[in-house]
Amino acid sequence: MTQLSEYDATAAASGAAATKRFQDKGGAASTSTERVDMLATEVVEAVHDVIRRHKVTYEEYDALKAWLIQVGADGEWPLFLDVWIEHVVEEVANENREGSKGSIEGPYYVPGAPELPADATLPMRDDEQGTPLLFQGQVTDVSGAELPGATIEIWHADDHGFYSQYAPGLPEWNLRGAVTADEHGRFRITTIQPAPYEIPKDGACGKLISAAGWHAWRPAHLHVKVSAPGHQLITAQLYFRGGDYVDNDIAQAVKPELILDPVASADGGGNVATHDFVLDPS
Repeated sequence: MTQLSEYDATAAASGAAATKRFQDKGGAASTSTERVDMLATEVVEAVHDVIRRHKVTYEEYDALKAWLIQVGADGEWPLFLDVWIEHVVEEVANENREGSKGSIEGPYYVPGAPELPADATLPMRDDEQGTPLLFQGQVTDVSGAELPGATIEIWHADDHGFYSQYAPGLPEWNLRGAVTADEHGRFRITTIQPAPYEIPKDGACGKLISAAGWHAWRPAHLHVKVSAPGHQLITAQLYFRGGDYVDNDIAQAVKPELILDPVASADGGGNVATHDFVLDPS
């Protein structure tokens, strides 16, 4: 039997994994009937407005129906919503934060990553490809007080743009970890610098991208969830200044405050990037 590698990843398999992960998380909301009525009515009316203004034909309508059905068949609703919708939800949800800026979570987060000390190396293959990266910083509250023992969950794609648990052939927790900051809220995480990647194009989302003439690329980024008792969790993606697609991310999730400025390490064997996190009180 042929052993699959990360290059054999498919939109359907990735979508199925993302869908299962979301279903396990649960998506119920305690929203009133009145608010559901208001939101659903306005969304439907917005669609009606587009149809009227642009004289949508039955042929186009049927193509839309077929595409929506295929999104579900491919398990790509998490991908579609996280790429094109989530950045606005995140913007609204965090508009009153005083501390660090956040950004989208995306579809590839997995809870329960290995717990690691403040000075840690993420799980990776012995021959992991890519430029070595030391990612370091400190976690404080909005007054500047250190937050000892803060948790920094981190995950990212490898040097070929693939995520563990969403592409075959990768170790289960490759490039994923939950780091506990030291007594001063500091952390030092050794990993590799991820690569830009295209979101899956062989499924329904790829068909939309092709039909609209868009590109499918996301800039290289680190995902983090930073938390401490008594403080609001912050979810963010951190990008690399000068990297490809930082200025035209398909997910529209890049913020100036989240762009890292890596410098060459003292030994010349990789890069060092520093980013501090400021958490709001809960």
